[in-house]
Amino acid sequence: MTELLAPAGSYESLVAAVNAGADAVYMGGTRFGARAYAQNPETDRFIDGIRYAHRYGSKVYMTVNTLFKPGEIKELKEYIKPYYHSGVDAVLVQDLGALKVLRESYPDLPIHASTQMTVANVDSAIFLKRLGLTRVVPARELSLAEIKKIRDEAQIEVETFVHGALCYCYSGQCLMSSLIGGRSGNRGRCAQPCRLEYEACGGPATKTLLSLKDLCSIDFLPQLVRAGIDSFKIEGRMKSPRYTAGVTEVWRKYIDLYERSGENGYRVDPKDRKMLSDLYDRGGFTEGYYFEHNGKDMMAWEDRRDRFGQNEDLYEYLDDKYVNSIRKIFIEGRVLVRQGCELELNASAKGHKPCRVTMNMPDRARNRALTEGDIIKQLEKTGGTCFEWTRIEVDTDGESFVPVGVLNELRRGVLTALQKEIDHESERIVQ
Repeated sequence: MTELLAPAGSYESLVAAVNAGADAVYMGGTRFGARAYAQNPETDRFIDGIRYAHRYGSKVYMTVNTLFKPGEIKELKEYIKPYYHSGVDAVLVQDLGALKVLRESYPDLPIHASTQMTVANVDSAIFLKRLGLTRVVPARELSLAEIKKIRDEAQIEVETFVHGALCYCYSGQCLMSSLIGGRSGNRGRCAQPCRLEYEACGGPATKTLLSLKDLCSIDFLPQLVRAGIDSFKIEGRMKSPRYTAGVTEVWRKYIDLYERSGENGYRVDPKDRKMLSDLYDRGGFTEGYYFEHNGKDMMAWEDRRDRFGQNEDLYEYLDDKYVNSIRKIFIEGRVLVRQGCELELNASAKGHKPCRVTMNMPDRARNRALTEGDIIKQLEKTGGTCFEWTRIEVDTDGESFVPVGVLNELRRGVLTALQKEIDHESERIVQ
């Protein structure tokens, strides 16, 4: 099954991505990430993000993909420790020194090669695999045939960009920003000088001569799957949560469509293609380097970003459904209300250990005993939690009475216990 990997430049974007169906999210912390100007969360908030993603079976990959200065590399072990213990699923690196420190300090932590490692051939992938990496993100400039060759011959997981911005230079290894403005892209601080307008000597009027169109490969998704690509990566850690939600929703829809219907049933609805364009495209879309080595058709001669923000109905829909909502975990339960037995409520969510809470025995009803409907009415309320009951089985003798406050306490107790259990399951147990 192909993984859908979404960008998160903030905790809010992580929530939006998970809500929209991302299998995994990549996000940076406050240091050492290639997007220093994103709203990268502090440690506690990042850990909240890990827990949120893991509740719904999504993974979190942490970007530690800048080049390191000599003094910084010594700090990496302690910097990663809280994320490691909280169950972060993998770390992306560019610097070989960072790779060495992480492999020695956390040997069971999966490490992925960032695209800025410029893995461009089978031998590079095999070399990194021998160093302990579990996945590579090849250079963006490779063709689909070259990517397939790496996947087939190196026998290592491959993750490639399928949607979003492309960089004019080779896999992001640009010195233009640092030379012009003193802000290095290899330190996560690119000023994006390639997006500015320039005038060619003796050429046309001022245009964005170095700016590439955004990549969109949704139309040839089946070919990407057949090539063996393990993870489809969406670019966009500097973009809004609604952008993340919208693009994730569309890609989730078509990955599922292909897996359900195969290539013969695969068709992209023009409305979805327009939705992607309304969310963001820099001068149109391009297929990138998958089938073309280079070409003027990849260039965004005119920047059309001033037209974004006009599809208010789309943005309101994305905000309501994904950005400002809590994704529900569906649970089942069983409650026991009988004379001579402790009051008991069990709750379980698929894929997680069930929880059980007991309280004092119920009283015998003096006037009106609790009915099954009375019990369900109190227990089915889940308030602002992430849970939603699908079924509550009631075992009652028809002779018992329990105050409403006690039933509420029973419900809160089991939901709290279940939440703690699910969050605990995501942590990495250290021997």
